Amino acid sequence: MVGTNSPSDEIEMQSIGGGDGGPTVNPPANRWSFFETKLNKISNFLSSINERVNKSTFGRVFRLQGSGHPDEIKDANFSTEIRAGLTTFATMAYIIAVNSSILADTGFDCLCEKPIDTQGNCANNEHWNICYNEVKLDLITATAAISGLGSILFGLMTNLPVALAPGMGLNAYFTYQVVGIKGTGSISYKLALLAVFIEGWIFVILAITGMRHWLVKIIPTSIKIASGVGIGLFLTLIGMSYSSGIGIITGAVSTPLAIGGCPAEDLSPTGECMRGVMTNPKMWIGVVCGGLFTTFLMAFRVKSAIVIGIVLVSILSWPRNTSMTYFPTTLEGNQRWEYFKQVVAFHPIKHTLAQQQWDLSGDSAGRFAIALFTFLYVDIIDCTATLYSMARFCGRVPKGQTDFPRSTIAYCTDAVCISIGSLFGTSPVTAFIESGAGVAEGGRTGLTAIVTGICFLISLFFAPIFASIPPWATGSTLILVGCLMIRQVTRVNWAYIGDAIPSFVTLTFIPFSYSVAYGLIAGLFTYTTLNSAIWLVIKLSGGSIMPKEYEQKEYWTWKPAGEKPWILRLFSKGRRWDDPREIKENPGFPLPSSADSTSSLHPRSPIPSTAEEKLSERASSPRHFHETGSR
Repeated sequence: MVGTNSPSDEIEMQSIGGGDGGPTVNPPANRWSFFETKLNKISNFLSSINERVNKSTFGRVFRLQGSGHPDEIKDANFSTEIRAGLTTFATMAYIIAVNSSILADTGFDCLCEKPIDTQGNCANNEHWNICYNEVKLDLITATAAISGLGSILFGLMTNLPVALAPGMGLNAYFTYQVVGIKGTGSISYKLALLAVFIEGWIFVILAITGMRHWLVKIIPTSIKIASGVGIGLFLTLIGMSYSSGIGIITGAVSTPLAIGGCPAEDLSPTGECMRGVMTNPKMWIGVVCGGLFTTFLMAFRVKSAIVIGIVLVSILSWPRNTSMTYFPTTLEGNQRWEYFKQVVAFHPIKHTLAQQQWDLSGDSAGRFAIALFTFLYVDIIDCTATLYSMARFCGRVPKGQTDFPRSTIAYCTDAVCISIGSLFGTSPVTAFIESGAGVAEGGRTGLTAIVTGICFLISLFFAPIFASIPPWATGSTLILVGCLMIRQVTRVNWAYIGDAIPSFVTLTFIPFSYSVAYGLIAGLFTYTTLNSAIWLVIKLSGGSIMPKEYEQKEYWTWKPAGEKPWILRLFSKGRRWDDPREIKENPGFPLPSSADSTSSLHPRSPIPSTAEEKLSERASSPRHFHETGSR
């Protein structure tokens, strides 16, 4: 009330000398003075370091703020870049365990004697498992090495805060379709490595000639989106399986799939649970700790939520003589335990280094071509869109332009890293959208990627830890990554059947056929056949016969607006292709910048977006990266 002092007012008056001369009470703010002093000292110390480094030659190389470079990057400070690099590594670290687990399922060149039982066990299962564990150690080293080298090289060459590593989705296709579990696929691991190696050099040529941008633009947008959704469903299916996941589903006789969750020893000869459905402790810690708890952390935007989930499940699986141990009292379990106890050790690559097979005789050539085509297709979409969205997210796409600085160098660097990764024995390397977590922390330059790469190289010496992460720890991760990948399904153009059906065919064929290649081929075939037939009817009828909602179809042309690839300029006039929709409806209206393009893909839209702008629209949202930090 007015004119009346509250108890808190009296205390405040006494603390400044008021009242009746009683004991002085310090204001609440003084209680934190010690911490404020310490924080101010730390802040001043970091500011002084930032100022010194930013103004040095080192800062000028990376164009840090205050470096004096004509193109210095606003808000790019040394300490911020370090923190952003550590954040990116924390969100990407799971790839070391997940990628090695997926690729090791092929067995590389481990001899799997026939017959293979219904549970997928070789006749010489014990000896095969020993070889499998050695291959997995090779792939842990290979994954960490190429992620480290690729990220450092990319940061130095492009000055972009984007890290590289073997891509999720492509590693699943590489393992479960191309090579097959325990080598039961269409081609050998060594021939698949050759496809990856050649893919990298093809990408170099496409980047230099400008064809890489063009190829992305001419692929129907809904097919691009649907392929990512399909790969997400594929990863989800793998994460639910016994061989590489939590074991919550299994094959069946009367139905394609059946509920699982029983201990592996309770599976019947046909692969179904005879008893103990949903009672496997390993499955439950994967679901609760690796799935629900990780999702809970992601809901609060906790950085490294996926890594925390994997670590928690792994720690619970390490004690011996428990129902969920990863080190059972078997020959294989004892071998794992002895290696795990070393904690710090470097494992040289013994099996997978430079193992490309150059013999393409017989049926190998056709199967090799299909694998190469799929790697090219998915990697063009994945890496190009990710790089563009990351450049937009960190503000490196100049206003009024549809490209980012050093884009050709970026694509060439990524391509070379793909081939280097093949020499190490890994599936295709790509730009990771987890880099957005580092960008959200303030990363703006290549220094962020370099710090991430150094962290990966340090992890090379902790191979025993990464080798002891069980599949039920990474299974839920695959499911969560799949969830993050399918969220873009709402961006498929469901309004027009000519776009919706091919997209649906693509996203369903990928998981249900257990093949990324067949899904992509089926989707493109459906799109081409259906829309060609519709176009023919419209032409022959003079436009009098037209499908319902045809006006809502996605605009498509083989001459997308923007600069032509330079190799095509040799055979045509002009440097650019103009968008016919703009010429017709807005003559003289300039092309929109990547920062303010908000148009739809409908033919009537006066300001169209390019293909990669639409691909990266969701990924370039800062809120998206704060929410997920995952690819």
